[in-house]
Amino acid sequence: MHWIDLRSDTVTPPTPAMRRAMAEADVGDDVYGDDPTVQRLEELACELLGKDAALFVPSGTFGNQLALFTHCQPGDEVICGEDSHLVWHEVGAAAVIAGANLRPVPTQAGELGADAIRPRIRPPGDIHLPKTALIALENAHSNGRAPPLAGMQAVRRLADEKGIAVHLDGARLFNAAVALGEDPAALAACADSVMVCLSKGLAAPVGSLLLGSRDFIELARKKRKLLGGGLRQVGILAAAGLLGLTDMRARLHEDHANARLLADLIDGAAGIAVLRDQLDINLVWCRVPASLDGARLAADLLRDGIKINPPEDGLLRLVTHWAVSTDDVRHSARQLLEYIRAQGIAA
Repeated sequence: MHWIDLRSDTVTPPTPAMRRAMAEADVGDDVYGDDPTVQRLEELACELLGKDAALFVPSGTFGNQLALFTHCQPGDEVICGEDSHLVWHEVGAAAVIAGANLRPVPTQAGELGADAIRPRIRPPGDIHLPKTALIALENAHSNGRAPPLAGMQAVRRLADEKGIAVHLDGARLFNAAVALGEDPAALAACADSVMVCLSKGLAAPVGSLLLGSRDFIELARKKRKLLGGGLRQVGILAAAGLLGLTDMRARLHEDHANARLLADLIDGAAGIAVLRDQLDINLVWCRVPASLDGARLAADLLRDGIKINPPEDGLLRLVTHWAVSTDDVRHSARQLLEYIRAQGIAA
């Protein structure tokens, strides 16, 4: 069966070119620092994002948590969006690894603004208060939005004024750059450290990168080893990442176009309402009828070769990526509407 997997862009298989590159990769021992393919990957990432140094890590969560572990001392506070990946999807790791306290702040549909951050910065000199050590931004946001560059630059100015570091969870940073029409380096310039995923839309099977100053990455490299992230012949994985940063980065606009097509095909039909203000990248968020049996819908579609995650709290997320073609999008939309209507929900 030809499977169409709309659950996430984390499900992307490596491309045939990636599989060939991985099989033929020139490797060394990255803990010794002599894996040439990893070195090329890290150098390319620095060129694209305007940072001095980069470090290959196993996953996005690993990269985010390594950044907190490197920026913070135990007891420090990290200001972040209340709907951020750090808060919702990283298993409370900040408390376990960095010993840091997350201070969640309300956002405007995922955008953490300088005006919301300013009153949460702890004033120095009071022994009762933790130190505000870090501000964490996210772009693109997992709600599908790519917050504007101007807002990130305002946060950067505030952080400089207060002497606070900024970390950017850029798991889908290249998607955000495409959506905003900005140079990826312009987004990265708003942060002292940046994490980018090589998986998701870039389609590498494993890996993310953490970037920052040379001193920051030197310390992070040691802490990566502490966390068990010092890998050996990891050039086999880095080879796929290189293609992610070149070939796959250049086609992200196709995923965005397919997401908009999918949105157009289902919006307003069978009681579905697409959240158009969250349709910046390759994520389609939509509200579905309250009476819809989401588990049944997922099971019906699965029998037809279409994988989705059931709706949560009335919201359904559908994700496009390189392994989902335009024809797949059209077929999925037809089947989705058919199975919703089969539950007695009218258009």
